[in-house]
Amino acid sequence: MAITYFEKERIFKLDTPNSSYVIGIVDKENFVGHVYYGKKLRDANIAYLLRTGEGPFVPSENNRERVSFYDTFPMEYAGNGLGDYRRSSISVRTAGGHTAVSLFYVSHKIYAGKPGLAGLPATFGDENACETLELFCEDPVLGLKVTLLYTAFSDVDVITRSVRIENDGEMLYLTKALSFSMDMDNRDFTLLTMHGSWARERMLEHRKVKKGFMGVESVRGESSHQEHPFMALAAGNADQSQGEVYGMHFVYSGNFIGQVELGQFDTVRVGMGIHPENFCWKLEKGESFQTPEVVLVYSDTGYDGMTHQFHELYRNHLIRSEYKDKKRPILINNWEATYFDFNTEKLLSIAKKASELGIEMLVMDDGWFGHRNDDSSSLGDWYVNEEKLNGGLKHLVDEVNKLGLKFGIWFEPEMISPDSKLYEAHPDWAIQIPGREGSLCRNQYVLDLTRKEVRDYAYESVASILRSANIEYVKWDMNRQLSDIGSYGLPADRQGELYHRYVLAVYEMQERLVTEFPHLLLENCSGGGARFDPGMLYYSPQIWCSDDTDAVERLKIQESTAMIYPLSTMGAHVSDCPNHTVGRVTPFETRGHVALAGTFGYELDITKIPEEDRQMIPKQVAMYHKYNDLVRSGDYYRIASYQENHYFDCYEVVSKDKSEALVTFVQVINRPNYKSRRITLKGLDPQKNYCLEGEDTVYAGDTLMYAGILIQNPWGDFQSKLLHFVEKNMK
Repeated sequence: MAITYFEKERIFKLDTPNSSYVIGIVDKENFVGHVYYGKKLRDANIAYLLRTGEGPFVPSENNRERVSFYDTFPMEYAGNGLGDYRRSSISVRTAGGHTAVSLFYVSHKIYAGKPGLAGLPATFGDENACETLELFCEDPVLGLKVTLLYTAFSDVDVITRSVRIENDGEMLYLTKALSFSMDMDNRDFTLLTMHGSWARERMLEHRKVKKGFMGVESVRGESSHQEHPFMALAAGNADQSQGEVYGMHFVYSGNFIGQVELGQFDTVRVGMGIHPENFCWKLEKGESFQTPEVVLVYSDTGYDGMTHQFHELYRNHLIRSEYKDKKRPILINNWEATYFDFNTEKLLSIAKKASELGIEMLVMDDGWFGHRNDDSSSLGDWYVNEEKLNGGLKHLVDEVNKLGLKFGIWFEPEMISPDSKLYEAHPDWAIQIPGREGSLCRNQYVLDLTRKEVRDYAYESVASILRSANIEYVKWDMNRQLSDIGSYGLPADRQGELYHRYVLAVYEMQERLVTEFPHLLLENCSGGGARFDPGMLYYSPQIWCSDDTDAVERLKIQESTAMIYPLSTMGAHVSDCPNHTVGRVTPFETRGHVALAGTFGYELDITKIPEEDRQMIPKQVAMYHKYNDLVRSGDYYRIASYQENHYFDCYEVVSKDKSEALVTFVQVINRPNYKSRRITLKGLDPQKNYCLEGEDTVYAGDTLMYAGILIQNPWGDFQSKLLHFVEKNMK
């Protein structure tokens, strides 16, 4: 049993292969307390950790200090307004204007498997893969029923949490509803978060947890370039390969908050969920609200261990696409090749040359619809511009297919241009506040997808194009964030629901898309990586990692992304030089090696690049086909970080059976008078022997991991090497 209730001790114990999560019920009032989360325990008799035998004791024994109890007890899901002055998990506003909430355990249910979350992406698992606990709690004064949902997985060290809130009393407004909260003793924690901006998403930041509040958040209507819905707490001297790490990841694509609060008694309260700013959900009697899911990962082998748990969970229990375990077609996208300046003949010239070199798909990016020759018009007018695509879309697709290539297309279904026929007919379809001039970004507004008629129009615009030709790939983009939060489709007392309803609408549309077109390869994008989050992975097996395609910049972006996402999810292309974002010139070989740690494709005009580079493409295609099975399914290890040392980057992927390993080494900046670098590999079998491909020398696995191997410094900057180690049978 993964989940056990010990009735005498009133303890719930949730076990994964290497971790335990313990919850306790205390006092006659049935407070729900957090007891323990960490390395797997044999014993459940640990209720003493709740400190109820210490002052101020429980309210039934010392009611004169009830406030002190609330302010010290390690809550499993914290109420609001009654004496717990730490950050709450839930808050309401009643018709009388009151905000207090206090939750008490009522009953529970334990069962095999995992339920879906209505309208939301979530991890999944059958009765053999996981077990679920539902803790039924209530606030009897409000008539509010709150179910805390926990799932423990049997194949990964993961606990998932979410909350279902049902109103059985008078109408109220839900103003805060986190998906998870937990109180722990501080253990010299360091907080790891990811921050950035457009073209430099998900930069790692380590901060010592100090008194007061720390965290990460987005109020931009999406997970955003600037922040990421992820936190990790690393205990003591934990590092890449040793020590305890607690990872927290929000399966959601909208506004979020991750909060860490170190309090007066050196205890840490962590929580994560929908951001309460501008959130107000009306709950009539009989209505309910389901929060999105938070994934909790425990590792006692440092950040590498955390990475492996996230990767395995997402590969096996979140991504649903048939491409999950398949090679993706090597595509060439025309965006950086042509931008808006293309026609049928130009696209076919790219396709013809790509076909000759082994590339497998042509993707037509922005500019094929309406009268769009720049980014100032036509979003919403999803009909083919036949002045560009003479002969029509189907003709182009058929001609590309004749060349042996698949065909893909770009959409931005969530947006509307002021200069469009759609806006002329339906100006009220844009998200806006009556009486205020709308705030433009990239000269576009956001469609109000919370309205069914708008949602249906946007979906049908995409679906009708896909039905018209043999289109096998869609890049779904979103190039601006939300502002001017107002909807003509919502009454005044539900305007605070718009942010969340918008995210639910996007999920509904993408669910419809993958249901109607089950063999479609969908790649999500948002101005690059602004919506690279677990919620979107539920619908698409890959997400465009960043609009910055420079190989050196990508080392940092992809390192951070790969810390929590499988390599197969990262959209990565070989692009043109000088790079269109930073102007840097890097060798074509290095660009290929860096893109190999992702989906791999091209973003350039293949008809214009230097012949020397063009001749390397068949070799890179062969490289992809040789190594992609390993890259896609193997265990990823970080050996060195360019973000930290500022000179070189190194990472490794090891097959599950430990029979081979691929090491990528990138020398970013050469240094004078340095002869070689010693690197130590990870994840090999110490009892096996390995050969480095292309050499006859045999290395013992333990030697490679503990003593290491020397890599001679390449000459110059931005140079890279692949080292492929293969098991050597010594018989």
